[in-house]
Amino acid sequence: MNYIFDGSYPGYLCCIFEAFERKEFDAIPLTAIHIEHNIFSTEREIISDTNKSNRILQGMEKILSRNDITIFYHNFLSDSPSEWLNGFKIMIDLFKFGKIDLRNFGNSNILRMHQTIKKVSRERHRMKAFIRFVKSDDELYTAIIEPDFNVLPLITQFFKNRYADQRWLIFDVRRNYGYHYNLKELIEVSNGSEGQVQNPYDLEIDIDPKELEYQHLWKTYFNSTNIEARKNLKLHLRHVPKRYWKYLVEK
Repeated sequence: MNYIFDGSYPGYLCCIFEAFERKEFDAIPLTAIHIEHNIFSTEREIISDTNKSNRILQGMEKILSRNDITIFYHNFLSDSPSEWLNGFKIMIDLFKFGKIDLRNFGNSNILRMHQTIKKVSRERHRMKAFIRFVKSDDELYTAIIEPDFNVLPLITQFFKNRYADQRWLIFDVRRNYGYHYNLKELIEVSNGSEGQVQNPYDLEIDIDPKELEYQHLWKTYFNSTNIEARKNLKLHLRHVPKRYWKYLVEK
């Protein structure tokens, strides 16, 4: 049985609720874009319900610490159907048996989840370092990202604290959404019209006249600190993977 949810974490938690309500513990949580139709599969649409997702969270709080509950959320942000299913199975066991040791690395599912959140954490760390803002003529700082995992919710508070006196927008082009900080609050935004997704690469902004000068200054500094004789491309790629280069000014 495929459980089709809206891709949100509350929707994912509703899949857990429905699995227990219907006794369908072998269900597979998926979004519409991940579903592969065939004559043998059956599907059930799961509607996001705040009451149901909150009941699951409240149930988890009775069993797990806050840090352990966060593990499931970070696993969900891997944005991978296979990891969603793995987390789903662990949560089913959690509520079936009323307890679970999330440090039992002898359990292959738990070990896999920790390996996944380690990858998510690494991507979050890299995004904090590799994001480059471009200033527009209306004083908005815009950054385009395309991370492997959905780490945007994990880094917005960092940038809100660091750039509290600036209006900025960080947009994830892979997932077609972002967060805008307007000096007061963070607002989730998306690039689309009446359900139709536009091409995020077509987005254009009027750059501040001094922006190109600052970019040139940064490139000059980057090049001047480079020691050609000590160049180690293999090590460099390990710390700054090539997939990030197109969004780095110095590259």
